[in-house]
Amino acid sequence: MTKPTPHRRRRLILLGSTGSIGANALRVVEHLHDQGLFEFDIVGLATGSNAKMLCEQARRFEVQHVAVADAEPSKSLAHIPHVYTGPDAAAELIDAVAQRGDLVVGAMVGAAGVPATLGAIERGCDIALANKETLVAAGALVIPKVRQHGVTLLPIDSEHSAIFQCLQAGRSVEQVKRLVLTASGGPFRTWSKDRVYNATIEQTLDHPTWNMGPKITVDSASLMNKALEVIEAHWLFDLPANKIEVVVHPQSIIHSFVEFVDGSVIGQLSPPDMKMPIQFALTWPHRTAGCSPTMDWSKPHRLELEPVDHDRFPALLLAYKVIELGGTAGAIFNGANEAAVEAFLAGHIPFGMITELVGEVLGTIEAAPIKSLSDVMRADEAARTEVARRVAPRTQRACDDAAVRSSAAPG
Repeated sequence: MTKPTPHRRRRLILLGSTGSIGANALRVVEHLHDQGLFEFDIVGLATGSNAKMLCEQARRFEVQHVAVADAEPSKSLAHIPHVYTGPDAAAELIDAVAQRGDLVVGAMVGAAGVPATLGAIERGCDIALANKETLVAAGALVIPKVRQHGVTLLPIDSEHSAIFQCLQAGRSVEQVKRLVLTASGGPFRTWSKDRVYNATIEQTLDHPTWNMGPKITVDSASLMNKALEVIEAHWLFDLPANKIEVVVHPQSIIHSFVEFVDGSVIGQLSPPDMKMPIQFALTWPHRTAGCSPTMDWSKPHRLELEPVDHDRFPALLLAYKVIELGGTAGAIFNGANEAAVEAFLAGHIPFGMITELVGEVLGTIEAAPIKSLSDVMRADEAARTEVARRVAPRTQRACDDAAVRSSAAPG
C-alpha cells in the first residue's frame, strides 16, 4: 500500500483547547508533525477559564492569538500579543484570524460555541465539530450556512465519526435503512430506577469507559448525551428521526453502525480513545498511522448489544420530540439541560430531576421558527430562566433547612 499524499500545510484554530477534546487534538497535531506527513500552524486557541493551561499551550505551539471567556484572565497571558476576553471572546478570535480554508476544531462545551462556529463557517473555514450542542441548538442555521459557503463539516464525536466513515464508500443516504448509535450505558446501566434517580455527584462522574469533563460525563450517565447525538445525527446525515436508533454497548468498541436497505450492516470498531476520531477529522480524506491504541485480535473479545431501558433512562425519548417539534426546540432542550446539569452539580437537585426538568421546560416553552442566531440565543436563555425558576424553591428550602440545623446545634 502506498503512503497517503502529504496534506498541504494548514492553519488550525482550536476552540475549547483546554478540555479533553482540545488537549487530545493537540497531541494528535504533535503526532502528525512527528510523522512528517501533516503540518498544522495553530493560529488561534480559545478556552473558557483555564488560562494557565492555555498559556502553556500558546507557548508550546507559538500561538499569537488566544481567547478566554473569563472577563479577567490570568496575568500569565500577558506575553501573548493578542488576547480576547469575555463571553464573546471566541467569536472575536474567529473574526480576527479566521481565513477561508482554515480548519476550526469546535470543542467548546455547550451553546457557548455556537456563535464562533457560525462565524468560522461564514469565513469559509472547514469545521471539525465536537460540540454537539451547535447542531442541537442551531442546526437549522448551521447546515444551510455550511452548504452556502461550501465548507466541509467533519464530526469528531466517536459515534458520528463512525457513521461518517461507514458512509464513505460512496453509499447514498437513500440506501440507508437506519443509523444505530451505540451508548456505553454509563455508570448506572445495571442500577434500579430509584437508585439511578438518587445517584450522587461522585457516582455520576465515575464513568466506566470515557475520561471526559463533568458536564459531558453527567450527560452520559443520564443518556442525555445520546439524546443530543440523535439530534446531531439528524442534522449531520439529513435523516428523519425514525431512521436513527440507539443501542447500549458497554464495551464501547463498536462506535456506531449503519444498516442499509439490503440488510447489510457496516460498523466502525476501535478501542475507546478520542484521538482516533480527532485524527480522522484532521487528516480527512487521508488516513495515516495513528497514535491511539489498536485492537488486539489475538485476545477474546466480548461485544454486547442491548436495548435502551427508557423507563430508567427517559432522556432519549425527548430527542425524538425535539426533532418532531423543530425550530427552537433544540435550543430549548439544550439550554434546559445545561442549566439542569449545573443545578445537579451544585447539589440543588437529585440526578433524576435533570431529565424531568428538561422535559417540563420543553413542554412549557413553545418552539418557534429559527430565522437568526438571536432566535436561538433567546430560546436558550428562556429555557435556562425556566429551569432556574423551578429549581429556586428547592434551593431555598435547602437553605432554610440548613439554617434551622445551624440554629439548633449546641452553642
